[in-house]
Amino acid sequence: MQQMIDALAHRGPDGEGIHLQGAVALAHRRLSIIDLQTGDQPFFDGAGNTLIGNGEVYNYIELRADLAGQVNFRTTSDCEPPLHLFRRQGLAYAESLRGMYALAIAAANGRLILTRDPFGIKPLYYAEVVEGLIFASEPQALFASGWISPRLNPRARDELLQMQFTTGAETMFEGIFRVLPGETLVVVDGRIAERSRRAALPDGGPEAIDEASALTRLDAALAESVAIHCRSDVPYGLFLSGGIDSALVLSYMREVDSRPVQCFTVGFEGAAADERAAARAWRKPAGRSSPRLVSARRIFWALLPRVAVAMDDPAADYATLPTYLLAQKARASVKVVLTGEGGDEIFGGYGRYRSIMRPWWLGGKVLRGKGTFARLGVLQQEGGAWRDGIAMAEIHAGTHGRSRLQVAQAVDCTDWLPHDLLTKLDRCLMANGMEGRTPFLDPGVAAAGFRLPDSLKVRDGKGKWILRRLLEKRLPQADALGRKKGFTVPVGAWLSAESARLGPLLARQACIAEIAKPGKVETLAQSTEKHAGFALWSLLFYALWYRAQIERKPMDGSVWELLS
Repeated sequence: MQQMIDALAHRGPDGEGIHLQGAVALAHRRLSIIDLQTGDQPFFDGAGNTLIGNGEVYNYIELRADLAGQVNFRTTSDCEPPLHLFRRQGLAYAESLRGMYALAIAAANGRLILTRDPFGIKPLYYAEVVEGLIFASEPQALFASGWISPRLNPRARDELLQMQFTTGAETMFEGIFRVLPGETLVVVDGRIAERSRRAALPDGGPEAIDEASALTRLDAALAESVAIHCRSDVPYGLFLSGGIDSALVLSYMREVDSRPVQCFTVGFEGAAADERAAARAWRKPAGRSSPRLVSARRIFWALLPRVAVAMDDPAADYATLPTYLLAQKARASVKVVLTGEGGDEIFGGYGRYRSIMRPWWLGGKVLRGKGTFARLGVLQQEGGAWRDGIAMAEIHAGTHGRSRLQVAQAVDCTDWLPHDLLTKLDRCLMANGMEGRTPFLDPGVAAAGFRLPDSLKVRDGKGKWILRRLLEKRLPQADALGRKKGFTVPVGAWLSAESARLGPLLARQACIAEIAKPGKVETLAQSTEKHAGFALWSLLFYALWYRAQIERKPMDGSVWELLS
């Protein structure tokens, strides 16, 4: 147990606790955010039930009020109320929770209960081995147990290369699985005996509601969500881009606290669209800036190996780079940051949604119908099996009278959101001892936004229409109805500048040689097409990830030193 929590020291640098209860052993690393004095874990309810948790239960104040007179609380921690709810409600205890969490309860009857929040904001993994069941917040802690070794899952690898993330419960490691978003597992005698799942999104197709009523309802939901996401006993700030989502969060944060919000923004040398100017304009009346942070090409080559180490459950998303950089910078000032993740998925922001809404004869497309390596001729095998997980998610999402847009949103909330965006946020921040909070991913906000008419999400060729209208009212200086320029990390340009040496180095990596055609990787590196540049990035990330996570080799040094 000590080896396992030592592997997670970066997630909880403020303390640790180990508890043995019959056939169940619990270990915890703490990042102190709420109840700094008495919130050490595990928690005990006096009736033989014990809990450890990762994340935050934001409605803990309301839950404590509901339990007043029934419970003698021993702490003021946000994670103690769930334990007392479990004693009274059994497996239904999580229905009352509002937050981001991965919880483990050693029950008085000898069972182990594992629960993950509905959006999958906080991670939870397990493996069934000869000795029993082991679980942890990151796969690397499972390896530290000595009971399982890292072995590549080829099916998940093909998904990663073609889509930049993986789907479902399987991971890139054979034998290691995710507790799915919203899932509760019951473990008896070291084996999973029961599963149940809580949905993140409301059922039903688009509802009949006018824009004025929708704005009123959404304004109230976001105000409440941001307010409870700001509950913290340590300083907090905001990752502010030039986008609609984080600007809206900023507008509500300034109403929670009279002090200016500390905002953190990153820009990149050579980026075609740099949102620092918009971010500066938006925070003037509401927040104060952090020191200017600009990333150059040389930082990219030095930082990427550290990102590959942090992303043990990988997402080949180059947005990991700004996220990791911002976490490094912000940690000197704050311990918690709010972000805008989830706005696109709940309110229809992506361009691919607008394409999906059109019928095929007007240019409509299938969601993720084409992989990263389509028609490049680089991979030795390029079948369509990599899309099976998305196809299965489409089947499950296409119910309850949902529109084509809603189905696409629900599919993204099933896999893209938890296994790319939220994994990126969790790993890059926790690697730097920080917590990231996502007020758009809240049951109240989902209830107010997901079932809005398609016309209040997409209008005049623009996504997130209702959020744009709300931002127009709350931050008039923002160009809320203008076309979003996009936040671009110029990875393609940086790779192209080093193509002469990068291509041969990548081609010689054993993990690349076993999946790519001879000579094609070097040809890919010389291409100037954007599509080819993204494919090259995917191979580079995979090669570094494979070295760090499968081969378990040292990652001290730059990309060039490691690949050489």
